[in-house]
Amino acid sequence: MPSSEIDVIRARLAAHPRPADLAARRARIDGLGAGYVLPPDVAVEAVDAHGVRAEWTSTPAAGEDGRVVLFLHGGGYVSGSLTSHRHMVAQAGREAGARTLALDYRLAPEHPFPSALEDALAGYRFLLDAGIAPARIALAGESAGGGLALAAVLSLREAGLPLPGCLWLSSPWTDLALTGASLEAKAAVDPLLSRGYLSELASLYLNGADARGVLVSPIYADLAGLPPMLIQVGSAETLLDDSVRLAAGAGAADVCVQLEIWPHMIHAWHLFYQEVAEGRRSLAAAGAFIRAHLDRDRA
Repeated sequence: MPSSEIDVIRARLAAHPRPADLAARRARIDGLGAGYVLPPDVAVEAVDAHGVRAEWTSTPAAGEDGRVVLFLHGGGYVSGSLTSHRHMVAQAGREAGARTLALDYRLAPEHPFPSALEDALAGYRFLLDAGIAPARIALAGESAGGGLALAAVLSLREAGLPLPGCLWLSSPWTDLALTGASLEAKAAVDPLLSRGYLSELASLYLNGADARGVLVSPIYADLAGLPPMLIQVGSAETLLDDSVRLAAGAGAADVCVQLEIWPHMIHAWHLFYQEVAEGRRSLAAAGAFIRAHLDRDRA
């Protein structure tokens, strides 16, 4: 049975459709997060992560063993911010027993590819330079941030740099060439993303780059040697196939991969965890995955 809680979110989104103006779009997604209260036990600290605006969040659940979740927000590479995802990032850190470092990476069209990737890599190097062991880092991202997290790990692998202990990818956008069958199959049930809108976002981010390039569409990459990954996606997403095909490719490359398809969930449902039970449960599952793969013996 569909979740009545997610239906409330659907109705709210329908009542406030996406505006045409980019600045208004950015304000809209920031408003989705700003509308939720940050629990009083969450500590927030702004930081410069090798030139990238970022912030630490932590809760009393963060352990002394140095676990860190490096988080890359969603927003189609053109919107999203620390504000839009702060509440959800803090909760993910609570569930993982870790501190979180969220990056406010540069956005298109002002800063097209590879700006966001450069910032993601700068944030990772910031953690390494701070003395945090790679095996204690979970690299995470939602939507465009999920694709960006994968691109960052591929870049690290090619550079011969140490890889993070695991990946957590939430509703990842991994194919900017837009070849997934679910773009049509799920069009009637996805309240947020359509082929037309995704095509617009891809054009702004790519700025002439090849849509099948592995650092913008990592679904086309050789995934061998990547760390264990958890992929979470809703069944009501036009990007469903981006996750299903990614999991298949990772598994074929002998990567330890866990794919969770959450029935009736919409794109980025984790953002609404304070109102949606499936959001809370999926964050708890992500936290358990991160804990399991960032154990002390791997430090």
